[in-house]
Amino acid sequence: MSALLNNEMATELKGRDFIGLADYSPEEIRYLIDLAIELKRKNKAGEVYQPLLGKTLGMIFEKSSTRTRVSFEVGMYQLGGHALFLSKNDIQLGRGENIWDSAQTLSRYLDGIMIRTFEHRNVIDLARGAMIPVINGLSDFSHPCQALCDYQTILEQKGSLEGIKIAYIGDGNNMVHSLMMGAAKLGLHMAIASPEGYTPDKDVEGITREYLSNTGGSLLITQDPKEAIADADVIYTDVWASMGFEDEQKVREQAFEAFQVNEELVKYAKKDYLFMHCLPAHRGEEVSEGIIDGSHSIVFDQAENRLHAQKAIMTAIM
Repeated sequence: MSALLNNEMATELKGRDFIGLADYSPEEIRYLIDLAIELKRKNKAGEVYQPLLGKTLGMIFEKSSTRTRVSFEVGMYQLGGHALFLSKNDIQLGRGENIWDSAQTLSRYLDGIMIRTFEHRNVIDLARGAMIPVINGLSDFSHPCQALCDYQTILEQKGSLEGIKIAYIGDGNNMVHSLMMGAAKLGLHMAIASPEGYTPDKDVEGITREYLSNTGGSLLITQDPKEAIADADVIYTDVWASMGFEDEQKVREQAFEAFQVNEELVKYAKKDYLFMHCLPAHRGEEVSEGIIDGSHSIVFDQAENRLHAQKAIMTAIM
């Protein structure tokens, strides 16, 4: 057994939900990151490690996905368990069954549930009704699995999280909410540039600033991409119109026109900056091809780490 699993932290996390980084202490988040790195090392070394042998994860998908579905399925397989894909059309939730009833029923069959949904309320209600751990695979409010793997990736690339500045350029969406919470808990510096009307949720901003007062990081929210990106160690962006907002595509293209991450904008960052994107990306829209395919880009390292970070989550709570 890994030394990481044979300690008090592992006992504390067993049976917990993973709904958002706000529910986890800085020490618990760092534990999950370290566990992800250890599980990645084992995988690369060809070590068979199956702490979830015989366990089953139910995966409820209301939103389509590439990275979430494949990484959770492969992750459960590598950990010795089984992942069961459940689209909204396959289960009674899609026909109006009370989410509490579904949660109670699934709890009798499964060892954990992952849900990728539109309304964040669905994640909360599912967790309240379930007797087994629930993982937020993405909601319209947050994307904590992605944020956890992002901080794992930054740590691997930079060697430390101390003093790191992340510049997020784009929509103040679910992705930035989770990045903000992670930065707040881990004490990083974060600058966000969004057009007027597309800034992050005010409640998330308030909670972030409250945590930052204790962890030593900082938060800047501006409408000037150059101000946000100045001296950044990491540049991060996301699509301008997330899933569910496709009908706003044309309006958002106009609003975000000056917010493309391109060769001109990145000149204001540190020379050894890293470029990150949670994918899928719209090349030529929120980021130029030269940047996402350039030498500073680590987008596929991020994508790989979804596997390892989620394995850490499942190992810890299941």
